[in-house]
Amino acid sequence: MALESGTQTGSNALTSSFTTKKKDAAAEKENLWSAILNEVQTQGSTKLPSNKSVLVLGDNATGKTTLIAKLQGVEDPKKGSGLEYAYIDVKDEYRDDMTRLGVWVLDGDPGHTNLLHFALNETNYAHTLVILTVSMTQPWGWLEQLNHWIKVLGQHIESLPLEAKDKETARQRLATTWQSYCEVGDDLDPGSPVKRTMRNNSIDEDDLLPLTEDALITNLGLDIVVVVTKTDYMTTLEKEYEYRDEHFDFIQQWIRNFCLRTGASLFYTSVKEDKNCDLLYKYLTHRIYGLPFRTPALVVEKDAVLIPAGWDSLKKISILYENMHGIKAESPYTDVIKAPPTRKAVSNREAEVQTEDEQTFLARQQEILKQAGQDRGESPLRSQGGGSVGGGNKSVPRTPGSTGQSSPKKIDPKLTPATPGGEGVLANFFNSLLHKKSGSPAGGAGPPGTGTPAGTTRATNGTDSLMTPEKLAVRSDAAAELDRLSRSVKKEIDMSQSEC
Repeated sequence: MALESGTQTGSNALTSSFTTKKKDAAAEKENLWSAILNEVQTQGSTKLPSNKSVLVLGDNATGKTTLIAKLQGVEDPKKGSGLEYAYIDVKDEYRDDMTRLGVWVLDGDPGHTNLLHFALNETNYAHTLVILTVSMTQPWGWLEQLNHWIKVLGQHIESLPLEAKDKETARQRLATTWQSYCEVGDDLDPGSPVKRTMRNNSIDEDDLLPLTEDALITNLGLDIVVVVTKTDYMTTLEKEYEYRDEHFDFIQQWIRNFCLRTGASLFYTSVKEDKNCDLLYKYLTHRIYGLPFRTPALVVEKDAVLIPAGWDSLKKISILYENMHGIKAESPYTDVIKAPPTRKAVSNREAEVQTEDEQTFLARQQEILKQAGQDRGESPLRSQGGGSVGGGNKSVPRTPGSTGQSSPKKIDPKLTPATPGGEGVLANFFNSLLHKKSGSPAGGAGPPGTGTPAGTTRATNGTDSLMTPEKLAVRSDAAAELDRLSRSVKKEIDMSQSEC
């Protein structure tokens, strides 16, 4: 009897325990679904935040303004100076919500770094994403440019009046993002609120994988995206600078190592050929607002590389070493990617012209004219004419035995029979032409000394046969006079050369 009573008591206890566990499991399951529904409801009612911003840093001529204009959908970008501000419209299709993402673009001039505190300060530090731009047109400058801007960014963050715990929280968040990265391809839509909630809340810190080697050595607590612009210039590098695939592989492995150490993502873009611009927009909204991003890492096309933060590792980067036969991966970057001669850039610059004082210029021109007048001396015709007409000039033409300053040319007395400067010869010549034309009969004899009979013509060429005797006479006189003048001039030149 006692044995039966003990057995019944044990059976009741087991039944009660099983019933209790069943109720607890049901309650736990109900609480789980309630929690999921509450999260979905909360996520659906929450609007996109409006306090998010992007800070774009990079040297001048790296395409910062053009890149942001492409993300905005603007076809005609207008470049400013100093610190520019723009915004990008962001729309969430699942929430049917829309907001504006503020964008700050800092000028590449080092003198404008003091404007950083307007774009990045203690109030928006936790809500800012940074874009670092470099251009494929100058790959030899990447090392200096990226190290410079990371240094500027780090020094600026250190100068901000942030609490130590806020900085540590930001760094831990970035490390968790890297550790919790997972490949795209789940069956559940990654854009749905349920998927985003489960992805954010289902991973415990104990389940996170350790950071890969060399990852986040420089942790600034900010999401960073390195954007290589103008990748369409690769063809020019191949033609003009003889770049080969191993050069581009060396460049890619170096910049991927840089992104690994700083915890940055990497995008190769080309606004001209519209490569990866849309993917960059989607990735920015994914990192800032948690919107879906379904594209995996892209490393096949050398001019359209895409590497999300958390995907890369030293092992994956080492795959590029297989194609680098003539270049060592550990070689210094500037030893392999050397800057070309700068003569082309210098030829495009115009020399700066310094203006001269007006009075100084005029005085100098006056001295030049005076000097030129002394070197040239006086014209012999002007000296001869001055003595005969005005009578005030007592100078005479220079002869081989005379002294004093005058023209080195000797005057032929035959050139000055009547009027000053030898003009009488020409006057008599034209008077004789007029006299002969008006006084000679139509059929008269030809000019003396020409050897042409009266009433006949000289058929020296095809046109002389059609000329009248009067015209032939005038032409013969003109030819004789011109011949005499040319002989006189030649004789004068010979005499002046003999005197010298």
